[in-house]
Amino acid sequence: MRHALDSLHPITRRGTKLRVGLQDVIVDYTVSPLATPGEPPSVLIELQAMDRLMRISREEAQIANHQATRALIRGMAHEIKNPLGGIRGAAQLLEKAPSGTNVGEYTQIIIEEADRLRNLADRLLGPHVLPKVQQVNIHECLERVRALLLAEAAGRLQIRTDYDPSLPELQADPDQLIQALLNIGGNALQALLENPNPCEPPVITLRTRPLRQFTIGALRHRLVLRVDIIDNGPGIPLTLMESIFYPMVSGRANGTGLGLSIAQDIVHQYHGLIECESRTGLTQFSLLLPFDTERESNPELRRD
Repeated sequence: MRHALDSLHPITRRGTKLRVGLQDVIVDYTVSPLATPGEPPSVLIELQAMDRLMRISREEAQIANHQATRALIRGMAHEIKNPLGGIRGAAQLLEKAPSGTNVGEYTQIIIEEADRLRNLADRLLGPHVLPKVQQVNIHECLERVRALLLAEAAGRLQIRTDYDPSLPELQADPDQLIQALLNIGGNALQALLENPNPCEPPVITLRTRPLRQFTIGALRHRLVLRVDIIDNGPGIPLTLMESIFYPMVSGRANGTGLGLSIAQDIVHQYHGLIECESRTGLTQFSLLLPFDTERESNPELRRD
């Protein structure tokens, strides 16, 4: 109250603990100075109890996490069950094979299915090699991704570009960036080809923009690169929006649910973030990559 009166500006505080009787309550409050001619200085205090809202928010978060975890477990079980079935079937045939029979076909199945399980584990663990960091032009990476998507689409869609040529180069591994961009662009391509919009031709847009004085997590960066991958497809179901970056969560029947998770892991290596917004006719993934990552990426320097 004293601060509000001295500064003649309203003061707002959120998530403040107050003792009321024998219990603590959490409130948001605002103290506003009132200046009335001929009257002594006074303040207006507004308080809003937040305990119930915070409890509801925590409960909703727990429910969402539980649903995402169940989806992750179901997806992982499905991916593991298929190769295990092949291994079991081949082993049974191998056991019943008459003496002297060429069993190379059965052993090859076992080897291939075991390799599938190993590859699945490797993909879940994410990139396990050190990035080859160098100066990277993001538009060269995007053009590579555009060429790959166009080749796969075989003329069935358009890819538009909206680049800002003034952007400086990044310090990153170009192969990792291409993988992250391709994972997202590939999802957009599949969504457009599997569920085309009857009212307009399928289009993917690749866009780059700078963001100045932008905060990612708890760090504020002077300059951040924003790469948008936009499609006019059917959109992501609302039930999946909170868990699309979880591994093994996919809205497609034949999807593994690893592409977005791997892309997010790659971007996190550069202290960035991937955001998504989606509705019918517009899905936009935004990769946020800070340009000033050299200091933050070095753990020795971060302890300064």
